[in-house]
Amino acid sequence: MKKTLLILLFVPLLSIGQATKFVRQALRLNDPRAQIELLNQALEIDNKHLDALFYRGIAKYNLEDYDGAILDFTKIIFFEPDADSYYNRGNCKFNLLDYEGALFDYEKAIALDPDLIGAYFNLGNTKFNLEDFKGAVDAYTKVIHAFPNDYKSYSQRASAYMELKNYKAAFKDFGACILLRPNSQSYYNRGYALLEINYYKEAKDDFLKAIKVNPNNTPAYFYLGVSQFLLGEFEESIKSLTFATNKDQMDYDAHFGLAMAYYYINDLEKAKAKFERAKNLLGARGNDVLPVFKDTYWEVNEKQLFSELFKKLSAL
Repeated sequence: MKKTLLILLFVPLLSIGQATKFVRQALRLNDPRAQIELLNQALEIDNKHLDALFYRGIAKYNLEDYDGAILDFTKIIFFEPDADSYYNRGNCKFNLLDYEGALFDYEKAIALDPDLIGAYFNLGNTKFNLEDFKGAVDAYTKVIHAFPNDYKSYSQRASAYMELKNYKAAFKDFGACILLRPNSQSYYNRGYALLEINYYKEAKDDFLKAIKVNPNNTPAYFYLGVSQFLLGEFEESIKSLTFATNKDQMDYDAHFGLAMAYYYINDLEKAKAKFERAKNLLGARGNDVLPVFKDTYWEVNEKQLFSELFKKLSAL
């Protein structure tokens, strides 16, 4: 009887060891699909092997199989809840635009491990998407306290402050971004924020700096042209917007901006040509072309100006 009992105990131990061996082999590979094959073998031996479930979830995430990854992390959470599994399941839900689900998982992850700083950053992004901008600020602040030089957290917190109309705090954070990373994107981001609150001169200065650092920053030329136009610098605006259209010939917003700028300097022939170009790019057909301009930059951000100039350009 004793010999029989030893045999019965010995076989499962061998099986568990073999499952772990498959997991270790999978972790040596870089191909997620090959990893999944080995991890599947481990789970055939032991369907509650938490490491196999966890790493298969990671492999599925890397293949953008977010639903499949969620199933694996959910199994782990059912058997033995842990912060990493909640965090990774939250990432899957975030990528599926399930922000409420992601919020739940990130908060669970933080409750289990308050030092999981990555969860705070992603929690901030989730709350931002849910328009809880105050909550987003609080989450990004947690990251900044842990990592005072984290560029992304300053940039994201600045955007949240902008939504809260706390412009003083926003520009302090945009300034921190420039100190940490004085690149074209940092100047561009602050310039865009300044443009949003009608600080046209300051925005223009930042777009000029963005272009000086990186002459290939095409969007900066468009917004430089916008800020120059709104400052009444029509000749300069034409130069900037022309550069933008040369870089991206499909930029209907830049073409419409050129139409307006040419109209203001009384070059009506070019104004009409650029207006027609913008309409063609937007797929305008027939006489009722106003609807195709819905949600364009000028229609959304400068409604009164857009409405006035659209009528004048249409009459040419």
